[in-house]
Amino acid sequence: MRFTLMLALNTVTIKTVLQTRPQISKILLGVCAAVVAIAAPLQITNSAVYADQYDDQIQAIQNQVDQYQQSANALQKQANTLQKMIGVLNAEKKSIQAQLELSQTKLNKLTADIAANEIKLANNKDALGKIVADLYIDDGISPLEMLASSKNVGEYMDKSEYRSAVSERLAETIDAIKTLKDQLEKDQQAVKKVVAQQKAQRASLIAKEAEKQKLLKETKGKEAAYQKQIANSKAKMSAIAAEQQAALARLTNGGAYNSGSVGSFQFRNFSGNMPCGGGGYTLCGAQDSYADQWGLYNRECVSYTAWAAYNRFGKYVTNFSGRGNAQDWPYSAPDLMGASVSRSPSVGAVAILPATPGFAPIGHAMLVEAVLGGGWVRVSQYNFGGTGEYSTMDIKSSGVVFVHFDNR
Repeated sequence: MRFTLMLALNTVTIKTVLQTRPQISKILLGVCAAVVAIAAPLQITNSAVYADQYDDQIQAIQNQVDQYQQSANALQKQANTLQKMIGVLNAEKKSIQAQLELSQTKLNKLTADIAANEIKLANNKDALGKIVADLYIDDGISPLEMLASSKNVGEYMDKSEYRSAVSERLAETIDAIKTLKDQLEKDQQAVKKVVAQQKAQRASLIAKEAEKQKLLKETKGKEAAYQKQIANSKAKMSAIAAEQQAALARLTNGGAYNSGSVGSFQFRNFSGNMPCGGGGYTLCGAQDSYADQWGLYNRECVSYTAWAAYNRFGKYVTNFSGRGNAQDWPYSAPDLMGASVSRSPSVGAVAILPATPGFAPIGHAMLVEAVLGGGWVRVSQYNFGGTGEYSTMDIKSSGVVFVHFDNR
């Protein structure tokens, strides 16, 4: 289908491409005027390249980027947690290793003590055997024979006391050695048990650490893959954005035209785009880098109009709950916030351009700053032209509907 645009004075008919974000609000993409000669007709065919085609691609890729980034963030958190767990396991492993070394040292000492005690037993074996033999022989001698063999009574008493003392000392020594041997063996068995438990605990910690290390490696590998996908998607977005800007520049002759019409929608006195912050809007930063309190991406037309109606005019505007595209406002605002919709403009109301194929696929939102004569309305807006920037212009009220929010 073909149609002709005629220029009259400084007013031109233009094709404008508008793009919005499916998850939140959407934006009227920009006013694009074709380059024409004064008072000469211009024909534009459906084969013309419109910026919304690029924006559709950008939106699709942005959705992928968001999904990739969410997955990457989740994996990063998991990796951080795993890294912390590995650190804890390492600390526990070091503690167990220190305890194990201590227990092993104790076991070594006990083993050495047992060996030393056995040496003592071996060294005293002969002496103890001789004493036992002597005592055995002495036990076979009667007291009368011992007395007869003694030089005197004193020697007899000495022999008798010596034999008794040796006998007692021998019994004590045997008991002490036996007790020490039993205690050392018990201690040795107890320490061996502790060492075995600590070795098992260390082996368990080593196995857990290996498992966490494996999982950490897999997680970081997945995160790296997502980050690579994000980088590739952003590169595609940058390329498409460059094509979009070039297309808009061609269609608007580098912004030379500041008025035009598409169907019943007419505008004039377009100010051109200005940096973020115009109109008092504070939600700057990279466009679409975060959502505002109304569930709308920053620096989009709907985010600005919701912000301005709420902050500048004290209107009751709440979260749009996923129904924030400009074309949705005439239905979602009354349903969610009790707003009213009419064809009559008022200061502080939001002018909504309905969905216009090839121009505003899901509508465009503008804030009414003043009601002028002749059916004209002064509006402020963001993202007219797809740049996420501030601008003002006059529009014909006949081409839009007005959403009137209640006062807070």
